[in-house]
Amino acid sequence: MSSENSENRRRFQRILFDAGANIEGPSGLIPVQLIDISLNGVLIQSPENWSGSVGDEITFLFQLDADQEFTIRMLTRLAHIRNNNVGLHCEYIDIDSITYLRRLVELNLGDAELLERELVALG
Repeated sequence: MSSENSENRRRFQRILFDAGANIEGPSGLIPVQLIDISLNGVLIQSPENWSGSVGDEITFLFQLDADQEFTIRMLTRLAHIRNNNVGLHCEYIDIDSITYLRRLVELNLGDAELLERELVALG
C-alpha cells in the first residue's frame, strides 16, 4: 500500500510536535522525543537501548507546561516500529487528559468542525 493511500485513510489529523515526553513500561520511566500526537495516539522516536515489542502496553506522558500541572496521560499499545519511530495507539485516556489534548488539537487545527468529526470517529 502506498503512503498516499495510507494518508488518505487516516481519520485523525496529526499535530507535529517536536518535544520531550516520557513513556512508562515494565522497565520504568523513559524519556522520549515526541514527533506527533493525535486523538488516536502518538508517534515517538525509538528510545536508545529500548526493546519494546508490538502489542506492549505503554503509558505515554506529556507535560504541556513546566509546572507539570497539565499532563496528557494515555494508556497505549505499541502499534508499530518503523525507521526508528514508534507508533503508540491510544487504548484509554482520562477525562482531564482528553480535555487538554482536545484543546491542543483544536488550537493547531484551527477548524472546530474537523475536530468534532475526529471526536465522533473516536466513538
